[in-house]
Amino acid sequence: MASLFAQLSKEQQQTLSGIKTPYYLLDERAIVNNLKIAQQISAQSGAKPLLALKCFATWGVFEAMKPYLFGTTSSSLNEVRLGRECFGGETHAYSVAYADHEIDEVLSYADKIIFNSFNQLTRFEQKARDAGVAMGLRINPKTSNSSFLIADPARPFSRLGEHDVDKILAVADRISGVMIHNNCENDDFDAFNQSLTEIENRFSALFHQLDWVSFGGGIHYIADNYPISAFAKRLQDFSERYGVQIYLEPGEAAVHQAAELVTTVLDTLHNGKPLAVVDASIEAHMLDLLIYRQSAPLACVNQTAYHIKGGDFDGDGSDDGSVRIYGKSCLAGDIFGDYVLDAPLEVGDKVVFANAAAYTMVKKNWFNGVDMPAIVIVRENGEIVIQRQFDYQDYKASLS
Repeated sequence: MASLFAQLSKEQQQTLSGIKTPYYLLDERAIVNNLKIAQQISAQSGAKPLLALKCFATWGVFEAMKPYLFGTTSSSLNEVRLGRECFGGETHAYSVAYADHEIDEVLSYADKIIFNSFNQLTRFEQKARDAGVAMGLRINPKTSNSSFLIADPARPFSRLGEHDVDKILAVADRISGVMIHNNCENDDFDAFNQSLTEIENRFSALFHQLDWVSFGGGIHYIADNYPISAFAKRLQDFSERYGVQIYLEPGEAAVHQAAELVTTVLDTLHNGKPLAVVDASIEAHMLDLLIYRQSAPLACVNQTAYHIKGGDFDGDGSDDGSVRIYGKSCLAGDIFGDYVLDAPLEVGDKVVFANAAAYTMVKKNWFNGVDMPAIVIVRENGEIVIQRQFDYQDYKASLS
């Protein structure tokens, strides 16, 4: 996908020239293009897509997203409140575990609340009934599509949802729906279809007793050549077979390739191979990549897109013609990646990393007191809006 930063007009460049790096550059047009696919799936299948706030919660672009989604789904009190206050529509609440002191406030914002366990259901169901909030249960089908153990909901000894069919059936009359989140960036429709068939074989008696079923997020239906019509037909068939409303919870699929992290080279070194240090941090500003041991995708350098040959997160220390780009924190492994470029990096160069929206902006942190990236939005009409800038007082306020 072409870099947003590389395509900026001279007028847009001039607007951005006064903003200190680092900053996140959000592209509303890219978000809308992603959401048009969700809208197409919804039109063909009847499924209702909800924005997964755990993945992306930058409310400055919610107005552009609202026409394509039916609401939000959350993972905490703060998220469900944000969904109600800033997005609207249906507001689904889920948490691995709710505390006594927060449940009343959660219920005041939610249309549906999904409990993670039988214990949580029993503990809070009367409060939910009194509040008139529909109740659901997360079920763990013990089958999943995930390339990473850390993100696999069906991993051994998982705490995410209940799995015993008979015990779930015993509480079916106390709930109106279930949530099944067992995909992680799964772009294989056949794998999705197969696992859903396995789930139906185990839980079909349950589905016949419900009003709604959420299939969660992690279904990467925006991938090139993904069979959208077949996916929509599979959802529609499921919905009609059991008489349920289906929900999808796109996160990555809603904001894929819709933001970039713009940085500046502060220093260059050589230690067995060329090194460069930028004014951002992989740990502070793209933490998800550090967790999953992945390199940051490079979008462009100085508005020039480059062909990247490989990219090894840890590398073997050899000089293979690539430059290793480091973050400025004190963490030795604060590495964006190794990249083969057409020219050496120099101090002052703008280095732009792609796909900086999903599970990135929600995880930014103040490690080392490194400057927090500003949030800059390119509206659908091309207008550039500086949504938020951060300073020392923000850093101080995050502490005590």
